[in-house]
Amino acid sequence: MNTGLQNLKFKIQNLKWAISFIAFLSLCQTALAQKAEWVWYPGDYEIWLSNQMQNRRTERGVFFPVFWKIDNHYPLIDFHKVFELTEPEEVEIYVQGQYNVKLDGKAFEGYPRKITVPAGKHKINIKVFNQAQVPAIFVRGKKIVSDSTWLVTFEDKEWIDETGKTSDVSTTKWMNAGMWNFYDPKQLPSDFKLPVKPAEAATSTKESGGTLIDFGKETFGYIKLHNLKGRGKLAIYYGESREEALDTAHTETYDKLNIDQTGGDYTVDLSKAFRFVNIIADAGISFDKASMLYEYADLQDKGGFKCNDEEINKIYDVAKYTFHLSTKEFFIDGIKRDRWVWSGDAYQSYLMNYYLTNDNGTVKRTTLSLRGKDPVTSHINTIMDYTLYWFLGVYDYYLYSGDAAFVKDNYDRMKSLMAYVLGRRNKDGLLEGLPGDWVFIDWAEGLSKQGAVSFEQLLFARSLETMALVADLVQEKEDAGMYAGLAKDVKKKLFDLYWNEQKQAIVHSYVNGKPTDHVTRYANMFAIFFDYLSDAQKKNIKNTVLLNNSVPPITTPYMRFYEMEALCALGEQNYVTKEMKSYWGGMLKLGATSFWEEYNPKKSGAEHYAMYGRKYGKSLCHAWGASPLYLLGKYYLGVKPTGAGYSTYTIEPALGGLKWMEGKVPTPAGNIELYCSTNNIKVSSPVGTGKLVLKSKKAPSSKEGSFVNKGNNVYELTLEKDKKYEIKYQAL
Repeated sequence: MNTGLQNLKFKIQNLKWAISFIAFLSLCQTALAQKAEWVWYPGDYEIWLSNQMQNRRTERGVFFPVFWKIDNHYPLIDFHKVFELTEPEEVEIYVQGQYNVKLDGKAFEGYPRKITVPAGKHKINIKVFNQAQVPAIFVRGKKIVSDSTWLVTFEDKEWIDETGKTSDVSTTKWMNAGMWNFYDPKQLPSDFKLPVKPAEAATSTKESGGTLIDFGKETFGYIKLHNLKGRGKLAIYYGESREEALDTAHTETYDKLNIDQTGGDYTVDLSKAFRFVNIIADAGISFDKASMLYEYADLQDKGGFKCNDEEINKIYDVAKYTFHLSTKEFFIDGIKRDRWVWSGDAYQSYLMNYYLTNDNGTVKRTTLSLRGKDPVTSHINTIMDYTLYWFLGVYDYYLYSGDAAFVKDNYDRMKSLMAYVLGRRNKDGLLEGLPGDWVFIDWAEGLSKQGAVSFEQLLFARSLETMALVADLVQEKEDAGMYAGLAKDVKKKLFDLYWNEQKQAIVHSYVNGKPTDHVTRYANMFAIFFDYLSDAQKKNIKNTVLLNNSVPPITTPYMRFYEMEALCALGEQNYVTKEMKSYWGGMLKLGATSFWEEYNPKKSGAEHYAMYGRKYGKSLCHAWGASPLYLLGKYYLGVKPTGAGYSTYTIEPALGGLKWMEGKVPTPAGNIELYCSTNNIKVSSPVGTGKLVLKSKKAPSSKEGSFVNKGNNVYELTLEKDKKYEIKYQAL
């Protein structure tokens, strides 16, 4: 009897658990069904937001806007989607702008906040006008929700004839809606601001008639004055260095305020970059202390690196901090001066991102904001090479993320931009600067930009190869063939016209129908990691260019990035380790807490802060200074995708003189983890099919798999996902 009761109770408990579980699943399904988000025309919000950000720049109290063409969002957008319902449902509608709502072509009166949609198949149209902000909608029902599957257009090409018949709209270009994690109807996209958190100063001292505040390291945000009292003038002079903050006649940025306060806290309106602030106030003004609100992009580190060399660890950590400081709504160049979206700077940030935060959203926003609208009337940022970097960035994004949809959605934008580039070739089919073009390459004294520069042809060829790859991805076979043919032609001209057999190098330029005999590092190092050279040519260039002190040295982290990459691609990690410690370590020895826009070891003292003819014009926190993140991830840990989204990848660890290293490289499915010493490797991956490539004095061994001997002390092991491997070997 008791046993029977116990069995009955057990069955009832199981039944209750099953009912609860079913109810839980139903709630989950409902929650998932209600996952609506704000949506807009793709690229429009990104353009609008970048306009807001880039036009916040000031220099010594003067508004300092960008000097290239900036585009605007489309003010009138049509949103629609077809739904099929098994039962009627009530739908909430939130809109930024004036709007109308149609169901199956029939308009509702006024500005409805809720509509009821009957059971059956129905088409909802919402047309929105907003000149000041981006037209956006948030629609929420049980099944009817706004998301990226909605279709949008800026011209529906619809008209009605005299009989009332609606026109053919087959020529309307519809796009999938854009979005960015705005899941609350009250969280208006136009109200977006980066988060802030309070931070205290390290020291505060009275100096030169003011209060000098030191926050201990380079930082970015809003100065906050506590218990501010009095009436009069107060000035805040910002400095990335102590010298800059105290030199009130030359500091790059300041705030001059008229104060009328009886107490309470006061926060300045505009965020700035600084380590030091010098506060000078009229005699009748007082405050208890100054702190700050640190402004940041809330991105979490997924990748990481650590080794036995503490100096390398410090360089990695400061590179990581530099990257985070230079990541805002978009990837920007630096935090003090410009705070603009420069394509060359952004391209390097993309690569660093893939090995640290692996945030697709910031890459896509930056890519879209740089591209802007058609028609194309100038190069991106007015710089020829920056347009070409943009193409490379699109394909790299696909390779690291596997996000084919984004690439396909932007193929038309790629085509029209490339059409502009092709239209600016000279009679030889090469790119050279035309009126209005800025050929940048690098900040380097005396660097000639005359004629058709070989570096531009390198980027041009790679951009055309990118176009061929993307055209093939979107099944535009004729386009793919055309771009591949153009790329082949540019590469042939590159070596026919620029390769100097005597110098065993690519010369710098082709002027008035003749190659010059001047050799620079730029084209030569890019040709190495683009894999455009034979093994013999690579070896010769290493000696005649990269390791040749008579070739003008590079003094910006921007191009040191690529110089170190070329040397790593040649297997010179031991040399790169020394250079990293000398160059980036050199900045640390001078007290840098973030890496600079330019570093020349020959300068001394406050000379390091000068640039652009200004005493403190140089940025002491510049995105392109953070390249060790990429170098250590790709060429030391040795992890790189070979198929989209790491469907295939290689791991080719190189210690570069280190005794051991360990780290994580983020992928769309999680982290690849690696530990490597001179005789032991541990590796695991959650994604794709990998290939571990090792150089070992003798055949490596692993209980988890078998190595294939490729000759010359090179061995390969196939890696399966979700499997841990431990390998014994002897490093060369």
